Amino acid sequence: MIRFPRLSTPIILAVTLGAGFILWQSFRIKHTPASEAGLVLPRLSAQAAQGKIAFDGNCATCHGVNAAGTGNGPPLVHNIYNPGHHADEAFYRAAAYGVRQHHWPFGNMPPQSQMTRQQMDDIILYVREMQLANGITTQPHSM
Repeated sequence: MIRFPRLSTPIILAVTLGAGFILWQSFRIKHTPASEAGLVLPRLSAQAAQGKIAFDGNCATCHGVNAAGTGNGPPLVHNIYNPGHHADEAFYRAAAYGVRQHHWPFGNMPPQSQMTRQQMDDIILYVREMQLANGITTQPHSM
């Protein structure tokens, strides 16, 4: 029979917390802010330029300048948001109903009821043009 040394509660707690932290760090999806990542800023279509204005006024506080993310919200210029994984409808629904946290550790996104359908059309086009300029294209979704 193998005998293990008796460990004190503080040691067990420290080991458990340390292991939990390591696991949490390994499963988090990390991103590099656009200023560090060399984000490509495309010449926007007229509608996408309107979308940038609406984005900057309604979304940038959390999703960052040029949709590059902040400490409060994820980057939208990220492969997770490619059209094959998050279709345009996902953006409309996010604004209308909010989103439960599922990809990122930022918490739930509240509904953005101040947004009009036209603003959302413009914002989505802005995000898609930013994504395309940065090599993010439609990829099939698989789980």
